[in-house]
Amino acid sequence: MSRLRVGCVGTGFIAGRHLGALSGLDDVEIVAVADSLPGRAEEVAARYGARAYPDGAALLDTEELDAVWFCVPPFAHGPLETAALARRLPFFVEKPLALDLGTAREVARGVRETGVVTAVGYHWRHLDLVARAAELLRDAPPQLVTGHWLDRTPAAPWWSRRNGSGGQVLEQTTHLFDLARHLVGEVATVSSGEVTRPRQGFPSADAPTAATALLGFASGAVGTISSTSALGWRHAVGLQLLGAGLVVELGERSLTDHELRVSTVDGAQVTVSDEDPIAREDREFLAAVRGGTPVQVPYEEALRTHALAWAADLSAREGRPVRPDEELS
Repeated sequence: MSRLRVGCVGTGFIAGRHLGALSGLDDVEIVAVADSLPGRAEEVAARYGARAYPDGAALLDTEELDAVWFCVPPFAHGPLETAALARRLPFFVEKPLALDLGTAREVARGVRETGVVTAVGYHWRHLDLVARAAELLRDAPPQLVTGHWLDRTPAAPWWSRRNGSGGQVLEQTTHLFDLARHLVGEVATVSSGEVTRPRQGFPSADAPTAATALLGFASGAVGTISSTSALGWRHAVGLQLLGAGLVVELGERSLTDHELRVSTVDGAQVTVSDEDPIAREDREFLAAVRGGTPVQVPYEEALRTHALAWAADLSAREGRPVRPDEELS
């Protein structure tokens, strides 16, 4: 089998997870990486025997690739995807899709018109624990959903700025919105509130420090998803789903392992897994590039999650209920 030539724009933490997974595949050659931070692209390129570029545009203009990964901050999305579409180049995008909804809608339109193979990094869907949770919930559909992302403020200077990350709801908590959609179904309406307080060490921060969204699902279920970045540590990340006689809890114990807790009247059973969902989603995307089965989260599917996170953020900013489907139309 011929080796697929791939590149990666961005060399931060999540890009490192993807590059590490890709470097372990015999049928993949990492040929190029790009990063705007001086020296970082060269350092990462040397590690994988690749070429370094100062930005993604230069990489795409120069290299002949079979696929590319875009692991960039929210504000950098749009031009990169447009360039890949112009080249009919399959691309993997790390969430969130963009800083806003309009950019993501335009990219989605281009994906539909070109038929380019895409995938988006909502990696929780690739956990066996999530598949097991979905099986359990088929017999006891969720009536109540509660989620929480209680964390610190990441050090990246763009993260605490609305014009850099869009805020925690768009940049982080979107994983929980995606998991809720996957396990419960579409959200019909969302009403949110937010708090913005000064952050020590981040004098230019203007993104909310806490937010809560009240969700009304099309199934009739109700839920809340809350988040804060006001802590000095990662305290808890997870989603709880309650059906008749059943509580299913999914949590991220650390950056490398996850937990499923299933509770009934007879007690609780806990399963911990250190499986690597990022490596799994990368292999799935590459198989699709080779003409295999479709990916679990193509761009169009991820757009619906992005629209939900956007609706939650919009509701808090404007002080009104928002219907995600109306934002997509």
